[in-house]
Amino acid sequence: MTELDPEMFDPMCPSGALPFQIGDKWTGMVVLCLQGGRRRFTEIRVPLRGVTPKVLTQTLRAMERDGLVLRTAYPENPPRVEYELTELGRTLLTLIEAARTWSKEHLPALLRAREEWTRSAPVGQSGRP
Repeated sequence: MTELDPEMFDPMCPSGALPFQIGDKWTGMVVLCLQGGRRRFTEIRVPLRGVTPKVLTQTLRAMERDGLVLRTAYPENPPRVEYELTELGRTLLTLIEAARTWSKEHLPALLRAREEWTRSAPVGQSGRP
């Protein structure tokens, strides 16, 4: 298995502007980090450099609760924990790929519409998403 690319999520990536997200801001990105197989927490954090350990822990726990991720703890010292996608979690890859395809085609128009709306919004509403 290859190492995760530390640059796989460019900080300038407009993914946060998508009109929908899977669960929350980080779930889709975690799914992509795990698509190649099991990963340790520290490995997942490398390309997700904008996420705090607390938020990543919360995301992984929610994904485990929802049956998207399997957490395996090994009885070693120091403890070792790995995460992997479940069969259900892998079904999200199709959805994420569809969203990425849609974004390549439509995101520029969506961002232009947002800019236009912000410029023409009534006073006091320009900060509203």
